[in-house]
Amino acid sequence: MGRYVRLAWSDRVLLIESVAILWVIRLGLWLLPFQALRRLLTRLTRSTPKPRDEDPDFIRRVARAMRVTGRLVPGTTCLTQALAAQILLGQRGYHPLLRIGVAKDGGGRLEAHAWLESQGRVVIGESANPSRFTPLPPLDTGSL
Repeated sequence: MGRYVRLAWSDRVLLIESVAILWVIRLGLWLLPFQALRRLLTRLTRSTPKPRDEDPDFIRRVARAMRVTGRLVPGTTCLTQALAAQILLGQRGYHPLLRIGVAKDGGGRLEAHAWLESQGRVVIGESANPSRFTPLPPLDTGSL
């Protein structure tokens, strides 16, 4: 709690937004088909302001908020965090790209991983080494 109180007001708001969005996405992934959830999330970012030059500091703050709040929401996955960060950035005029990739583990089992890219750099999901996953085609470049 002491760390939270020492944060700048904008970072506190970002953490609160992150937790709320993570819960919405987590519940949505449990209750809805993925495409229905994507349509709902697209509506959350529909009132996006005009595109802006990306601020690396803000993008780092969103990534940090996802790492912190991801521990607070049960069942949070790489997909949950990537979708939440995509919404937070999209609401502020950024246009990050959600990527989902697949790979085989050492036992030959299929694994999947989601990450978020902005200007060709991984914003969320870098800890799982996205380069080892074969990216699937983007889901929908016109929304979210």
